[in-house]
Amino acid sequence: MNMKEQVNIAVIGLGYVGLPLAVEFGKQYPTLGFDINTARLIKLQQGHDSTLEVDDAELASAEYLTYSNSLDDLKACNVFIVTVPTPINEHKQPDLTPLIKASETIGKVLKQGDIVIYESTVYPGATEEDCVPVLESISGLIFNKDFFCGYSPERINPGDKEHRVTTILKVTSGSTPEIADKVDQLYRSIITAGTYKASSIKVAEAAKVIENTQRDVNIGLINELALIFNKLGIDTEEVLKAAGTKWNFLPFRPGLVGGHCIGVDPYYLTHKAQSVGYHPEIILAGRRLNDGMGAYVVSQLVKSMLKKRIHVEGSRVLVLGLTFKENCPDLRNTKVVDIIAELQEYGMQVDCYDPWINAKEAEHEYGITPVAELAEGQYDGVILAVAHKEFVEMGAKSIRALGKPEHVLYDLKYVLLREAADLRL
Repeated sequence: MNMKEQVNIAVIGLGYVGLPLAVEFGKQYPTLGFDINTARLIKLQQGHDSTLEVDDAELASAEYLTYSNSLDDLKACNVFIVTVPTPINEHKQPDLTPLIKASETIGKVLKQGDIVIYESTVYPGATEEDCVPVLESISGLIFNKDFFCGYSPERINPGDKEHRVTTILKVTSGSTPEIADKVDQLYRSIITAGTYKASSIKVAEAAKVIENTQRDVNIGLINELALIFNKLGIDTEEVLKAAGTKWNFLPFRPGLVGGHCIGVDPYYLTHKAQSVGYHPEIILAGRRLNDGMGAYVVSQLVKSMLKKRIHVEGSRVLVLGLTFKENCPDLRNTKVVDIIAELQEYGMQVDCYDPWINAKEAEHEYGITPVAELAEGQYDGVILAVAHKEFVEMGAKSIRALGKPEHVLYDLKYVLLREAADLRL
């Protein structure tokens, strides 16, 4: 079967996940990048990706890729790949709104024989129980008779130039054995690392959601150990280095757990577990611990400032870094905002500096106006929150120079040597 003659792909949602995927498909197949964000489409049509996941040259190399927000353009496609966000709401419940809206859009253009593949992280069952009914009701077609579905969870790591969409093994699945083969074959044509065909859509959904749940629980354990070692007066990184000499010790580090995956996905699994009558203990304990780290960091800073007789209320604190991870502009679900909010609760004046972010986005998402440049001798406290290469290159001396003669420097990311900082996690 010649896939290229038969496949006309639409990628719905051109964020950190969708765009790299659309670019790879667009090198081989007619591919439509579909997004409701007009400003995003204009930038991409001009040849630039503001998320910095795809460079300009690679964007230009996708010769069969076009961009649109028009339903008429979507009608020509027969394989729809959904890569929209799946966030949580303020009550930490799954918010399937983007997924349902994308399904409604596809339902309007769905035809006999079309395949809809979901990549967004969901709980087991969401594709067939939440999305398929929307596709059926809007299109009037019957699932697994008139149209089919697949699920192939995204494994994009924002800011990572080594692990790219093509070099990470891809899990695939389909709603029938034949469709599972087609979906697998389609992805195998662009994924050099290969594919793994799961036995069902639910298995593929569950596999994705536990990848990040496992990381979350492991980081939660290390965060708890850091709290214990701090009380015992032992340096956590020194302990982890020593333990790490054993071949099967996992190299996790303490810290803030944000981002669109690790800090969110476990809530999808716990929501589904609770809906079938099981209350997850370990997963939710890890989530509580990790969500409390921002408040813990500030409490440690405040104690250290008081010991140095620095007046807390009205003091000035600089937070270096706002993104959820180093060397990328991704602000989604960043836990640095927890630190900033907690500092403000103590009546401190907080400045935030991050050379990677879009200042307008920070203002829109979090109401935070970052400072444009750094000034020396201004701060009673400095928190090194994100290990951007710019901060690593600054070194301890330049970072210290930002503080007043008497100040507290808190290194959350082990960027500096132990003796160079006043506090470390």
